[in-house]
Amino acid sequence: MHDLYKRNELAFALLWIAVYCAVTITLRGQFGDESIYLLLSLAAMAAVIGLWVKKYDLQGKYGLNTWPKDGKKYLYFLPMCFLATGNLWNGIAPAYGGIAQVWACLSMLLIGIIEEVIFRGFLFKALVPRDGLLKSIVIVAVTFGMGHIINLLTGQGGPETVAQIIFAVAWGFMFTIVFYKSKSLWPCILIHGFINASSKYGIETTNILWIYVIATAVISAAYCAYLLKIKDETEPSKDRD
Repeated sequence: MHDLYKRNELAFALLWIAVYCAVTITLRGQFGDESIYLLLSLAAMAAVIGLWVKKYDLQGKYGLNTWPKDGKKYLYFLPMCFLATGNLWNGIAPAYGGIAQVWACLSMLLIGIIEEVIFRGFLFKALVPRDGLLKSIVIVAVTFGMGHIINLLTGQGGPETVAQIIFAVAWGFMFTIVFYKSKSLWPCILIHGFINASSKYGIETTNILWIYVIATAVISAAYCAYLLKIKDETEPSKDRD
């Protein structure tokens, strides 16, 4: 795995995305989000990624060894924190009963970790030297959003999938720009995990869904514009291989 990373960092990132999609399509489609099989598979994937990053001392490169130092500069991430509550705007009700709800929430948290590392970490860091900053931000955000087309293969309806793609692209821009500006992936991981887990407690209706999607797109555009205007106080540290 490390040999591929050294030879072709982009191919390494795309391989992880392909593996992740294959696992989630198969297990979520066949067993559902509440499956212990999904949870164990995601836990194994997260462990492999985490151990590999630690073994080769890449925590700094992927923003896993620090928290943003100046929260005020990023408005304390309040726009993201507000939008993260959107799944609960229409009320709270567990999606599953008993232990199944626990498995589902833990799986959603792991999905947040894995997706942030492979999209904002592996893919974004592989693209920037080749395609430049702005193009890389767009590619990562759109790829992250379009990746939710796989939900059609797990039984989700078309309109819901379209809404989720728009939603995910908006979050993709926010997460990527926050990571780039703050040099930390932790705000993205924590908020992404909360969004995923809270989706298993929210009461979803079509009207509230589209209100949430539109609010996310509008606030994301404003917040991203603000973040891109922030001047870096220091040059980013040189990535370690």
